[in-house]
Amino acid sequence: MNLVLMGPPGAGKGTQAKRISERYNIPHISTGDMLREAVAAGTDLGKKVFHILEKGLLVPDELMYEIVKERLRQEDASRGFILDGYPRTVAQAEVLDEILQELGKRLDVVLLITSTEDEVVKRISSRRVCPSCGRVYNLLTLKPKRDNICDDCGSELIQRKDDLPHTVRERYRIYKEKTAPVLEYYRSSGILKEIDGSRSLEKVSRDLFETLENV
Repeated sequence: MNLVLMGPPGAGKGTQAKRISERYNIPHISTGDMLREAVAAGTDLGKKVFHILEKGLLVPDELMYEIVKERLRQEDASRGFILDGYPRTVAQAEVLDEILQELGKRLDVVLLITSTEDEVVKRISSRRVCPSCGRVYNLLTLKPKRDNICDDCGSELIQRKDDLPHTVRERYRIYKEKTAPVLEYYRSSGILKEIDGSRSLEKVSRDLFETLENV
């Protein structure tokens, strides 16, 4: 099962990716994972990535092509994979098609977990983080035992700037603007499947698995 997982921030992609990974025994591969693994491997490719990230720059498409291809060649991806965070543009989607063709693979499905702007804002702005130990809470679904106090170390929880409502709305706007062409690319290919992510995790998982079983 080779699939791409898409959706706005706060739609629950991470949780659902973990469940899919466990059920089908395939790796969940995010853009961040690929970059960190390339750097950790210490290869020439990894060194190039390190210097780019060190300067705070975006990794160019040409280099991402090599990184994605290298990652999908690894043994744990031989049975399938879940790509998360790539592709982000139509050019990258076309490149991914080329990579898979070279590797003798094909993309089975693109799963889009949808969620409204208001739902995304509600979920993300409810996040709280412990500045000391890094544990993440959510005032809607994963509350601390004591109000605004970390269960593990007793530090006072904070809200990250990225999680403030106005910032989340801007992130959602950018997501919609940037991904619309990519979604249309996959929709026209007939492999895009949409799942309503505004419901409970269990209901979303049920629909995801039902969709995957019918691919």
